[in-house]
Amino acid sequence: MEIRVIGVLGAGTMGTGIAQTAAAAGYKVVLRDIKQEYVDASVERMNKYFLKSIEKGKMTHDQKDEILSRITKTDNLKDLENVDMVIEAVLEDMELKKSVFRELNAICKADTIFASNTSSMSITEIAKDSGRPERFCGIHFFNPVPVMKLVEVVYGMKSSEETIEKALEFALSLGKTPVEVKKDSPGFIVNRLLIPYMNEAARLLAEGVASVEDIDTAVKLGLNYPMGPFQMLDFGGIDLSVTISEYFKEEFNDMGYAPQPILRQMIRAGKTGMKSGEGFYKY
Repeated sequence: MEIRVIGVLGAGTMGTGIAQTAAAAGYKVVLRDIKQEYVDASVERMNKYFLKSIEKGKMTHDQKDEILSRITKTDNLKDLENVDMVIEAVLEDMELKKSVFRELNAICKADTIFASNTSSMSITEIAKDSGRPERFCGIHFFNPVPVMKLVEVVYGMKSSEETIEKALEFALSLGKTPVEVKKDSPGFIVNRLLIPYMNEAARLLAEGVASVEDIDTAVKLGLNYPMGPFQMLDFGGIDLSVTISEYFKEEFNDMGYAPQPILRQMIRAGKTGMKSGEGFYKY
């Protein structure tokens, strides 16, 4: 089966980036969220992104219009009935993800590939409720999707080789570099390493070892990372990092993964990062 039409579930930051990148690569895209206003806002963000590219001489108005014309906006799940691949990018809530795929299984073609963009949750568990675990895998993009080159393609326990092959081909067609995550493990590769690292930075801060700014500077100049851990926490959302840490703690049955109390305090204060205007830094 040739992949020509992509369904994207969720018009938030990740869904917007995935839809935009797929449309720019020549795919037809059906972008769906629970409210039409969310989808409209998503496409407007794409439009603004492309206008900046036009200002820099990287594309023309005609190219922008052509890309956006490939995107169908909808709040109706049934509009995904003829897509060749669905990529889910809804909230990191296991039950929500399962329920969406249960509905889609009754709507989509039998050969449609289902994929989740979850950053950490079990592909096998989500796939079990999808009705087609052999045609299910993880396709985990990184934020911002149009810029970040990496894609983690994740096996579920029942993912077929054909499904993984199609997912890898799709990632390559977007100009991305895919890596195979051969075992469905919490956090896959990147977040398995990233979340404990950021959590340990929060511990250093809580112990008074160094300031936010000095820890970030030490990591950027000492490890040559583009962002320090607190910049990364703010960028990705402190609340999301805590959710993933809690998931790791439960899945691995290891309190060592438990989120540091200072992170919970930040959330209680409404300081979740860039999206709230303040985290460890002000925006």
